[in-house]
Amino acid sequence: MLLLRQRGRSSAATLARELEVSTRTVLRDIEALSSAGVPVYAERGRHGGFALLPGFRTELTGLNHDEALALLIAGSRQGAQAFGLNSALASAMLKVTDALPDSHRATAADASERLLVDPEIDLLSRRLVTEEVPETTMTEIRRAVLAGHRLRLHYAAVDRPPAWRTVDPIGLVTVRDKGYLLATTSGADRTYRLSRILAAEELSEPAQRPDKIDLERVWQERSTRFRTSGDQIAVSLRMDPARREELVGTALAVLAEEPDPDGWLRLEVTFQDLRHAEWALWQLGTDAEALDPRPLRAALRDRAASLAARYAT
Repeated sequence: MLLLRQRGRSSAATLARELEVSTRTVLRDIEALSSAGVPVYAERGRHGGFALLPGFRTELTGLNHDEALALLIAGSRQGAQAFGLNSALASAMLKVTDALPDSHRATAADASERLLVDPEIDLLSRRLVTEEVPETTMTEIRRAVLAGHRLRLHYAAVDRPPAWRTVDPIGLVTVRDKGYLLATTSGADRTYRLSRILAAEELSEPAQRPDKIDLERVWQERSTRFRTSGDQIAVSLRMDPARREELVGTALAVLAEEPDPDGWLRLEVTFQDLRHAEWALWQLGTDAEALDPRPLRAALRDRAASLAARYAT
């Protein structure tokens, strides 16, 4: 009904494509709407389709739970996608648009054509890579988080075979198009990448977690622990400030930063390991110089010498 009200006459094929169902389902639903008293009629011919009588206005504009939740995170389209709420967001926006007065609806539609947020491809034709999580899996995770129930996960950790585990979910976070589940296991903090969860099952028993949570603070604490733990390597370097954001987007953390007299920047940053640091500095070419540790300088020198030898003739 909302699609027909907002777009006017539409063919069964167009409606089926929009709603991701078969044309048979559309025809059956049109018949059900007509039987329920909705003034929908068919127009025959090449440019025919289904339409509503002019002036008909549906009262079915109340938002359901998932649609309201989708609107709360609608500031980030990637958030809706990461948490499995894309379809709910689309449905909610239809209802919001339908609830607008006629004069405002046209203005809103025109404005939406003038604004584009986070397109899939940037100016350098780099396609945005979005991690996919099966809808059934994401639904189980989301329900357990919101209901406060324990969650059973089939998780594929890096360099380990997939295994089942039971966790107490705390919340969901999306960062740079990647989604994470914050949870605890036997009281210990755990953070799970959503794209590595192969299957999930909401359990009936309540999760062991506080009633109130400052999710942003929890995320900052876990992020800090991740950046400062393990076998990470600290690197001292000089670089062209024009390439700073490129480096910062790759490094785990920036520990110190100050300008050099020649206009370059001197930084102390951390990487996951020596291989990670070598790869990151190599991307910057002559716009950066690793000062310490010595094994990193040696690795970059050997790689440069090998490349120079390859192109010597």
